[in-house]
Amino acid sequence: MAQFQDFNFKLLVIEQLMYTDETLTPRFHLVDLLRQQGLGNDAYTYAHEQGLAFKVVPQARDHFTSLSIPDDLLAGVEELCLDGGLEVYQECAPIWDGEDDLFDVASLDDLALLPNLRRVIGSEFLTPEQRDVLVARGITTD
Repeated sequence: MAQFQDFNFKLLVIEQLMYTDETLTPRFHLVDLLRQQGLGNDAYTYAHEQGLAFKVVPQARDHFTSLSIPDDLLAGVEELCLDGGLEVYQECAPIWDGEDDLFDVASLDDLALLPNLRRVIGSEFLTPEQRDVLVARGITTD
């Protein structure tokens, strides 16, 4: 199984596979995990009460960090989308408003895990240097 270096890059891949393509299962819902742990029925309230307004809820971070993604699914990723409204972000940080750098991709070292990536939508959220890396690899940036 692939090992990701950048948690936020991994979240982009999870968004594509779990919430868009629906090939990475089971689909994660923070509220389901909180219920299982006896921590309530509302992820927003839980995050607020725990002082996690603009932070990743630890249970979500743990889940996504340890989540194994099979190589065959990674090979099927042809497109990634960077957008503040991604479902995976809401599952990680239910109160997050998209106005800070919480989910900024710091490194593109994990590109090697996606041999068939052809397009990145929302590349304006990357640094100019990161966009240059994509273009050098023949990846379309929108």
